[in-house]
Amino acid sequence: MEGENRVQLTDFLPTTKKECMLRGWDELDIILFSGDAYVDHPSFGAAVIGRTLEAAGYRVAIVPQPDWHGDYRDFKKLGRPRLYFGIAPGCMDSMVNKYTAARRLRSEDAYSPDGRHDCRPEYPTIVYTRILKQLYPDVPVVLGGIEASMRRLTHYDYWQDTLRKCILCDSGADIIVYGMGEKPILRIAEELEKGRPIQSIKEIPQTVFLAKQQDIPRGINADDIVLHSHEECLRDKRKQADNFRHIEEESNKMHAQRLLQAVDGVYAVVNPPYPPMTTEELDASFDLPYTRVPHPKYKGKRIPAYEMIKFSVNIHRGCFGGCAFCTISAHQGKFITCRSKENILREVKKVIQMPDFKGYISDLGGPSANMYGMHGNNQKACEHCKRPSCIHPQICPNLNTDHSRLLEVYHAVDALPGIKKSFIGSGVRYDLLLHRSKDEKSNEAARQYTRELICHHVSGRLKVAPEHTSDHVLAFMRKPSFRLFEEFKRIFDHINREENLHQQLIPYFISSHPACHSADMAELAVQTKRMDFHLEQVQDFTPTPMTVSTEAWYTGYDPYTLEPVFSAKTPREKLAQRQFFFWYKPEERRNIERELRSIGRSDLIDKLYGGQKPFQNTSHKPSRSEKPNTKNQPMPPNRHRQK
Repeated sequence: MEGENRVQLTDFLPTTKKECMLRGWDELDIILFSGDAYVDHPSFGAAVIGRTLEAAGYRVAIVPQPDWHGDYRDFKKLGRPRLYFGIAPGCMDSMVNKYTAARRLRSEDAYSPDGRHDCRPEYPTIVYTRILKQLYPDVPVVLGGIEASMRRLTHYDYWQDTLRKCILCDSGADIIVYGMGEKPILRIAEELEKGRPIQSIKEIPQTVFLAKQQDIPRGINADDIVLHSHEECLRDKRKQADNFRHIEEESNKMHAQRLLQAVDGVYAVVNPPYPPMTTEELDASFDLPYTRVPHPKYKGKRIPAYEMIKFSVNIHRGCFGGCAFCTISAHQGKFITCRSKENILREVKKVIQMPDFKGYISDLGGPSANMYGMHGNNQKACEHCKRPSCIHPQICPNLNTDHSRLLEVYHAVDALPGIKKSFIGSGVRYDLLLHRSKDEKSNEAARQYTRELICHHVSGRLKVAPEHTSDHVLAFMRKPSFRLFEEFKRIFDHINREENLHQQLIPYFISSHPACHSADMAELAVQTKRMDFHLEQVQDFTPTPMTVSTEAWYTGYDPYTLEPVFSAKTPREKLAQRQFFFWYKPEERRNIERELRSIGRSDLIDKLYGGQKPFQNTSHKPSRSEKPNTKNQPMPPNRHRQK
């Protein structure tokens, strides 16, 4: 166990009765049930919430990955908390974590010891809550984390292929804390401490509760947005699409409106979120006494997600990219909150002291690598803005795109004794690097950042995410034109030649995204062949709760225009698109040529295979596009895009 010579059992939040006794505790205020293994690190949500409550003086314990079978002993072992149970189902939606786009089991669960699949149920939010309500019906249950946040209103569930209600209905829990939950989780504890029943707590920002119409505070008023009811959405997919525009807009406004949706004779009420945290508040969260290592109970076991991030440092929250398939802005919001340079350096110094640290920071990044320090020049304009993206369809003229502060952080980290190199593993927005603003200082900083990134912060391969080559598909994805990727590649190759480097640019692409047809994928094959790419980082689109792409995929409508949108849905349609990623594999050629002829694009056959003899298939072996994509593993905490 890394760091076991530096930390003691009592340095962790307790997970057992014995550990509580070591602290001298005979009663707990709050017990958190986590779907992930307990890693005491600021990238793992249960640890952040537990440490936040602990810092406020509450006695908190975590029960990681309780056994939900048999006699429920894991749910009973710590007894009844004085205030409430909290459910932290995991850093990812449990179904995204468990299954691929083809609904096949992933090769491992990245957040479980040794990658085991049997440590969490499907939908742990629902399973854990129902057990706790059965055992302790009078104890409040508070939901949090990605799974509850993204399922806070009527949502499409790809794995059950059905429209599901607000997760409070299915679970029986009392309240949801959505988004980054430090502030609302403390307020709930404070109000319960005063003796208020959980049913009366309806005013806290960034929470969701169920209430009869007569019990909604201030009633339904003109400032509220009343969505189409769950029952209406079941009858009419267009109404589900129409709902989502409001849900997304209110998730990304500085001053949001309250959302209400009727379901089962009551209303799901979504209170507007708290304002973004300040730098001082975010610094305080990262300064909590994390051990930065897994709990000693996992000695000798590998937790894949931890191995990916143990030498990485997250430098900001929020993302203003607004990508249609991504949940980050729905969870963290689009406004960037940066840690101070001094706070980042304190964490890097802790990493340097880790026993097996070899001098290399694996990632100095965030939800997007190069948004640190960026904000609206005129904050009053931002307060009235409801655009889900600050950089699509074009970069907002009010956005400060200066990379200077980020370069200062890089320079300060790299100057620390014990640091050999810091790599950037998070996704880089090359459209921000190529943007030419009216401020020449910002333009020069972007040029400097680009060169320093390529020369000093790439570990052999720089991963970027153009996602597609078709401009009309990219427009629906809210991604920049492929021409910008081509321009960035020219710069990347030029700097590599100048500096005598031998680095690779690795692009990510998605197939079967809404608005994408087989002809678009055929053009992608031609474009990437022309650029001499043999694609590796590819993914079939997976509909996940609360994204524009998912709503369009399920409903067949663009949530913003309510115009029809095509999506490849059947296995045949999806395979027809996916196979174009692997045009260079001889065993794919026959099917690709057949598909090109069937869609009337036989003109592309020569562009892909001109001068090559037709492939003679004498014995059939499963092609790559027929096999499950076992390489598509979840991304590390705060880095993933739930596609």
